Amino acid sequence: MTTIGFIGLGHMGNPMVHNLLKAGFKVYVYDVMPNAIQAVVKDGAIAADSIEFLAEQSDAVITSVQTGQQVADICLTHDGMFTHLKAGKLYIDCSSIDITTTQTLHAEAEKVLISMVDAPVSGGVAGAQAGTLTFMVGGSESDYQRALPILKAMGKKIVHAGSAGSGQAAKICNNLLLGISMVGVCEAFTLAEKLGLDPKKFFEISSSASGQCWSMTSYCPVPGIIENVPSNNNYKPGFMAKMMLKDLRLAHHAAETVNSAIPLGASVAELYELFVNQGHGELDFSAIIKFLATKDGGN
Repeated sequence: MTTIGFIGLGHMGNPMVHNLLKAGFKVYVYDVMPNAIQAVVKDGAIAADSIEFLAEQSDAVITSVQTGQQVADICLTHDGMFTHLKAGKLYIDCSSIDITTTQTLHAEAEKVLISMVDAPVSGGVAGAQAGTLTFMVGGSESDYQRALPILKAMGKKIVHAGSAGSGQAAKICNNLLLGISMVGVCEAFTLAEKLGLDPKKFFEISSSASGQCWSMTSYCPVPGIIENVPSNNNYKPGFMAKMMLKDLRLAHHAAETVNSAIPLGASVAELYELFVNQGHGELDFSAIIKFLATKDGGN
């Protein structure tokens, strides 16, 4: 049996661990929040009192945390995980972080003979709970094949995006598009309503016309139109607005590194920054419609 160490038991990590347990893996877990550890230990995970202990017990380690700095602190410090994970073991980073840090992690893992893939996810909390996440994987073909059985326990679609860092590149570009399309859908619904068009009627038309997109037909920001979306649950995430802002900033950073213009992405990032700064960062990112619907831009 493959023994997995899992670090980061938040909104995504918690259900991902549960799906690994359901698939029969032995799972050691670590988080800075004791309550998060207990929430999965009661269902069969094994608590690790340190990253060092978790690494020493595991055949493969998964991280699912929020920032590149957190991943670097876990892996690259003097007494970090790469010091204790034995040569030949597998490391899977499911965090959504900057390309620069990911490339550094791959280089350092190679130095100590650790196999690594970057494997950020798409699908949100609902996808994590259902085990239907999409994984975008960067790394060698052999390391991808090693990670595949583990990722299949947590996801429905696993795509080998390319070499080291390609998973993060795919995630950054995908969420750049997602943020732009969500704001576009919200603007269209807001204008339609102010022009006197019933939202349900507009959805009926646009969802079958050239304006159709995932943000409209699978994640509609207007309540009462489609089922099982955050807009029907007071915009409880889902995917938090502050996390969308983080990903848009990652896109900005990535674009700078390759001198690529993303003017729409920059504008959407400004909108989400205003929304988050008004105290709405914990709402789902589709709640940006509430900001756009106000006449003065949310002030």
